Amino acid sequence: MILAAIVLLSVNLRPAAVSVGPVLAEVTHGLRMSHTLAGVLTSLPVIAFAGFGAFAPWLAGRLGVHRVTLAALVTVALGLGLRASVGSPALFLLLSLVALAGMAAANVLLPSLVKLHFPDRVGVITALYTTSLAVGLTSALTLTVPVSDAFGGWRAGLGVWAIVAVVAALPWVLMIGHDQHLDAAPHSVTLLQVARTRLGLAMALFFGLQSLQAYAVFGWFAQLWRDNGYSATDAGLLVGLLAAVSIPLSLWIPAAAARRTSQRGVLLSVMACYPIGYVGLMLAPHSLAVVWAVLVGIGACTFPLILTMIGLRSRTPAGTAALSGFTQSAGYLLAAVGPFTVGAIYDTTGGWTWPLGFLLALTVPQLLIGWYAAGPRVIEDELSLVAAPTGNS
Repeated sequence: MILAAIVLLSVNLRPAAVSVGPVLAEVTHGLRMSHTLAGVLTSLPVIAFAGFGAFAPWLAGRLGVHRVTLAALVTVALGLGLRASVGSPALFLLLSLVALAGMAAANVLLPSLVKLHFPDRVGVITALYTTSLAVGLTSALTLTVPVSDAFGGWRAGLGVWAIVAVVAALPWVLMIGHDQHLDAAPHSVTLLQVARTRLGLAMALFFGLQSLQAYAVFGWFAQLWRDNGYSATDAGLLVGLLAAVSIPLSLWIPAAAARRTSQRGVLLSVMACYPIGYVGLMLAPHSLAVVWAVLVGIGACTFPLILTMIGLRSRTPAGTAALSGFTQSAGYLLAAVGPFTVGAIYDTTGGWTWPLGFLLALTVPQLLIGWYAAGPRVIEDELSLVAAPTGNS
């Protein structure tokens, strides 16, 4: 039951964030948004994840991790369903934030759920849920436009994902009884303690930089390809292809990472594809679009890698929950500048060379910081070192 619940939850961790991208032009036109305001819209996922994700371990420690996860999915369904019916840009942004708040809480709790229920199979279960996440991501990117075309507009294309969230919530109704018997989200380790460690800071920075790349890509690349001669449907399919690359790699990367004490080799092989893809998009965005979509998609697979690393860089559910909470909340706070900055650069320059150059430059610190985080170490050891001076004083 918990495995099915985790898989269904994972499918719903991205549609609210990325389904807007393929119909961004229609949404901005229908709601009369500027490119800059659209940049705020594409930045909302990372803002929500940064702001609300930090509270998830605290809430789960007091209410129960399964109850909080169920509440998160209900919040996602309500936000997605209601935002598809409003005509005000402000309300659309607010309800998007509501849905994304639920996603943020579930996003942070998922690694600790895996550590709690499957402590000896972190790599295998992480592979399953990151693959499910990739399926949900790809479905949202590829199906939003066809659903919109079939059912009368972008509102239907966005609203359908509320139904998917309702279905995912059903098994969690049966799981909430487990909160009476399981210490599902221990809160003996705080986010502030994690923030004082080198590993915690490196994980947060690496997560932030990879999320910055991903949300800029998923928020804006459909528009990039539309500007370079592709239809809305074909541009959505290209972004869908970019996301679909992560489906097979999400099966391989967590398992491969879990078999190694250091994940640096996996990190390097994945990240080497980012610069090639970005330079290619500068030179031939139309004729070789499929090739660049595949390469950028491989680069974006630093996401399943770092989710696996959260479990591998900790020994206990308490450590996993705290490391996940700090890594994702602080990381998404950094990532929030990405989609907005890309939108502002695009709005100012009217082209894609400078936005792509911005993303290309950020791959350098991402690789260097990721190299440190991918080394063999665990957060509990660094927490002990941080606490030792206080304990001896």
